[in-house]
Parts: sequence; C-alpha cells; structure tokens
Amino acid sequence: MKILVLTFSLLCNCLVFAQTNKPQSGNPLRIIVFGAHPDDCDLGAGGVASIYSSMGHKVKFVSLTNGDKGHQEIGGGELANRRLKEAKEAARRWGIEYDVLDNHDGELLPTLENRMTVIRLIREWNADLVIAPRTNDYHPDHRNTGVIVQDAAYLVIVPNIVSSTPPLTKNPVFLYFRDRFQRPNPFRPDIAVDITQAISKKVEGLDAHVSQFYEWLPWTNQDLENVPKGLEERKKWLLAATEKRSSVTPEIKLSLDKLYGPDKAAAIRFVEVFEICEYGKQPTTEEIKRLFPMIP
Repeated sequence: MKILVLTFSLLCNCLVFAQTNKPQSGNPLRIIVFGAHPDDCDLGAGGVASIYSSMGHKVKFVSLTNGDKGHQEIGGGELANRRLKEAKEAARRWGIEYDVLDNHDGELLPTLENRMTVIRLIREWNADLVIAPRTNDYHPDHRNTGVIVQDAAYLVIVPNIVSSTPPLTKNPVFLYFRDRFQRPNPFRPDIAVDITQAISKKVEGLDAHVSQFYEWLPWTNQDLENVPKGLEERKKWLLAATEKRSSVTPEIKLSLDKLYGPDKAAAIRFVEVFEICEYGKQPTTEEIKRLFPMIP
C-alpha cells in the first residue's frame, strides 16, 4: 500500500512538473538570438533563454563568428573548436539550441551572403522574436552583427529574397540587447524582464564558457590574477559580476513599473533589458506580455 501511495505521489509530481513547463498558449514561442561571438547571446539573453526553456518555449542562439581570435594564448582552429564545445555545453545546461557559423572572429562584414544566411535562419526557425546587438558598439563584429540582423528585419517576409526558403507570413518583433554606449544615442530600456530567480541559472550557462569568463575577458581587463582557482569559487565570482551587469537603473525601474506594476517591480533585483527595433513589428504592451510570458 505504501509503495502504491508513493508511486501515485511521484506521478502527481511529474504531472505538475510537465504542466508548469507546458506553454500556456499551447503553441511554443520561438525565439532566435544573434551574437557576434560564442558567448555574446549568453551575456545578453541567457537569463530569459533559461526561463523560456523552462516554460517549454524554443530558443536558438546563433554566433555569426567562430570566436577564433578571442584568447591570449591560443587561436585558430584550436580555439574555434574549444569555443564551439563551450557554446554547446551552455546550450545543454539551458535546454536550448546553439549554432556557431564559420566566419573568422574580428573579420565579420555586413555582406549580402551574411544577410542571406541570417534571413534563412530566421525563416527556418519561424521566429516570433529576434534579438541582436545594436549597431553602435566598441567591437566591429558586434556592430556588423547588428547591421546584418537589422537589414534582415523587413526582408524575412519578402518571397523573392532567399526564395529557396519560404518567407515568414508575419514580421517578428526585433529587439536589441542592453549595452552601455551613449553615442550616437544611448540604449533605451523598452522591455525589462525580471531574472532575479534565474540569475544562478544564467551563471550556470555562462560558466560553460571557460575560455572567455575565466581566461580571455579577465586578461583583457588586466584582472586575470583575481580569478579564483576553485570551481565553486569561480562561479561565485562570476555570479557577482553578472549581478552587477544585471542591476536596475532608474530608467529600467520605469519600464519595470509599467510591465510589473510598482509593487512587484520594487522587489526585482536583477534584469535583462531590451530595446525595440523600429524596423520589425511594433508590439503593444499586450503583445510584449504575450512574447514574454514570464511577465505576470
């Protein structure tokens, strides 16, 4: 009898888990995120990606270069292979997909070929939401990724462009990642998403990019000697840095108040924030909440 009760209890728990991970709308949302290097998407949208995945929605990250220059000691095919494995491991930890294109790091250009590739990828994914960097950034690869995705924003619905892949019947909403750059215009926090409960899960994915967060980026910041040696200590160190990057500014607080209400917004500590690109579909507040079902 005890075994029967235990089995029934486990079955109920499994059903509850399956129900909470089932998209409320019945049809999973499809989100595609573009970055220049195999860790850019993770920094800008790793938190929301992990939340989408836990809710049963579909997320794909795409790096437009293979990252074969981003290290102080190794490079070329050896580094590209290492970074591909890191990206795939991050994807495994979050339950998403990850593509890494074979363009050289530091050499990405907004060519017709790259534009066609991005159009095809957005169509094949049947994206509801497309996220990419803005076109003003310190790194030319980041800027050019923004240009390439921006140039695809209208063309994804044009049948005679990339005619080998059926066009989308609806234009997705296109968003930009959060950044710190002020010229020629500062980032505008149109959509702020609470990732307070998902911040540790975000760090779990970032932690897979060992070559970047524990080696290359600290080296570029002349901070390599301060990276802890132990695995758990490193994660705590990375968590502190991620929390700092995910903090709420007064401008972001206004967006949180609008979407969550002032009472709930007051308790939010960490966020991922996005600006709406004016070239794609322009969403209403109701549409934003449909596309971001983690917003209550």
